[in-house]
Amino acid sequence: MFEPAFVLLHAPSVYDFRERSILFGPVSDVVPSSPVFEMYPIGFTSIAEYVQRHGYRTKIINLALRMLNDPAYDVPAVLRKLHPRAFGIDLHWMPHAQGSVEVARVCKQVHPDIPVVFGGLSASYFHEELIQYDAVDYVVRGDSAEEPMRQLLDCIAQGREPADVPNLTWKDAAGQVHVNPLTWVPDDVDGYKLDYTYVVEAVVRDRDLKSYVPFDGWLDYPATAAFTCRGCTRGCVTCGGSAAAFRRVTNRGRIVYRSPEAVIRDIKSVERFTRAPVFILGDFRQAGDEYADRLLTLAERERVRAQIMMEFFGPADEAFMQRVGRVFPNFVLEISLESHDEAVRRAFGKPYDNAAIEATMQYALEAGCSRLDLFFMIGLPLQTYQSVLDTVDYCEMLLERFKDYGCVFPFVAPMAPFLDPGSLAFENPDRYGYRLIHRTLEEHRQALLQPSWKYTLNYETQWLTRDEIVQASYEAGRRLNRVKERLGLIDAATAADVAARIDQAQAVLARIDAVMAEPDPAARDAQLAALKAQVDESSISTICEKKELNVPVGLLRINVPRTVAYFARRWAGLALGVFRR
Repeated sequence: MFEPAFVLLHAPSVYDFRERSILFGPVSDVVPSSPVFEMYPIGFTSIAEYVQRHGYRTKIINLALRMLNDPAYDVPAVLRKLHPRAFGIDLHWMPHAQGSVEVARVCKQVHPDIPVVFGGLSASYFHEELIQYDAVDYVVRGDSAEEPMRQLLDCIAQGREPADVPNLTWKDAAGQVHVNPLTWVPDDVDGYKLDYTYVVEAVVRDRDLKSYVPFDGWLDYPATAAFTCRGCTRGCVTCGGSAAAFRRVTNRGRIVYRSPEAVIRDIKSVERFTRAPVFILGDFRQAGDEYADRLLTLAERERVRAQIMMEFFGPADEAFMQRVGRVFPNFVLEISLESHDEAVRRAFGKPYDNAAIEATMQYALEAGCSRLDLFFMIGLPLQTYQSVLDTVDYCEMLLERFKDYGCVFPFVAPMAPFLDPGSLAFENPDRYGYRLIHRTLEEHRQALLQPSWKYTLNYETQWLTRDEIVQASYEAGRRLNRVKERLGLIDAATAADVAARIDQAQAVLARIDAVMAEPDPAARDAQLAALKAQVDESSISTICEKKELNVPVGLLRINVPRTVAYFARRWAGLALGVFRR
């Protein structure tokens, strides 16, 4: 009754990162997770909620975070104690290519007869290669794995072959591979929830908070999300979530939106447990003015109190920003401009000019935006080394222009370590000025074991070599760090720490390059191992302080009274629930 029927496992980027000496670099400096990429995808929550709702008790174990926070955490020992009907492993983002397969191998070592299921966009792209690994039994393809996963669990529970399960790549008892048609591409996704009620209940039920925490530091900064759509309307050339990539990888010919009612329902669900910000994933204007108006109307009517974070994919007018400010006081806005250079931005797939987006910034700040995050990227079509440095100058101009608001935060980071499989640039590198270095799944897996992120990068451009991408990233970080200190966005101590980490990272990178010239593999490995302590210190908050990303959430993050009252009503029913195995 209390044994989970389905266990979802989130792997670190590199399985034995605790032993290996790898300079991951600034690949995660502007995302919530560490270089281990311990943040599991939001699909974990929606899949777990869905299959549990249909009778299969589900457990999430964030192996990456458990391993990161506990040097003694023994993955085989933990998995040996579990006896589910199936293990599920995500390969959504390519930085998990090495760790995910290694975790699958551990599953098979301790439980040879329990099937291992993969899912995620990258798993979908590489499904035919992924299924060839001995430790992989099934790959659920597409962007909506909830229902195919439920059907697969039915087949496993009943001991029958999943010949009719849509979107499934699988092996039969003889080891023969079958590729079922990718036909489950639902036009209605309201039935799938990003419902944190499931997570909170599971934590109490399993008495295991640590396994469910989404990323390191989440308890201090419990950011949550509500998703508006599956798919995208945009064509950013390096993005594996672009419209073209979704067509190629998931067979989704057009974007599908959750109803505004479903989005607001999820936000209100979050409000029961936390007062932290809620990120509305996906520009909710993509569906058109009527959709955006409906969402704002419902939010106002339902009295949404959470601080709302949102992302815009392009400019907005003054009237719209004023309405956003009235409905979501102190809202947070994120815009990824990619480059200050309009030609570079257009080549990347974002055809708007600086004047329009700068006007949007002004409108947002005047409407009460409490924080405006601007993201710029290194490794774009047409982008030169000098163009990267010019982007820092542009950031300085914006900070000077909006300094009276004191809430504009620019970030410049490399597009690393990989071009997304399925993206326009990955499929047609020559057309967009890229040279791909790694193409197959196994090549990406081996690249992740390289001693520094320079050797892991799977691309160069016509305008920037791998060396130049690395050096431009550190130099841009150094210059922007000085600008932020001068204009008061960070204090002197923080600026000094970031500058010191950049210097150390570059020094360590130079030493790794020298070690790589060593012809004797044993001597090379010994020298790399001796650098591990310095390497580990040079991959976190390198080009900026990660805490710059956080929105202040106050002292009371979890709404304890409401949470207790909720479980007083729910726990009796939950304890009596019977789940199939």
